[in-house]
Amino acid sequence: QVQLVESGGGLVQAGGSLRLSCAVSGRTASSYVMGWFRQAPGKEREFVAAIWWSGGSTHYGDSVKGRFTVSRDNAKNTVNLQMNSLKPDDTAVYYCAADQSWVVRTDAVRYEYWGQGTQVTVSS
Repeated sequence: QVQLVESGGGLVQAGGSLRLSCAVSGRTASSYVMGWFRQAPGKEREFVAAIWWSGGSTHYGDSVKGRFTVSRDNAKNTVNLQMNSLKPDDTAVYYCAADQSWVVRTDAVRYEYWGQGTQVTVSS
């Protein structure tokens, strides 16, 4: 089992920045992919970014490339999402998720473990 707890959401003006953290506990292995997803009201859950728990390559959704950065801190057992140049369209509940896979998958249904989510609101 893997437990995930997100933090760092809030209200920010357009153009501002936020940093989300996901505290990871329980069983983790180098084969886990840690993902960030978001879901706005009335929309499907959208892939935002992913990184292997063991480090290495990162992957981003097209709508956040160049603005968001995903990283992991193995010493603190956290996965972080730095969000810059935020837009009102980034408003959503952001979720941390874990997928025991050797490939990065962007389909939310593939991820076995989920956090409770944290609200990000970007005002115009």
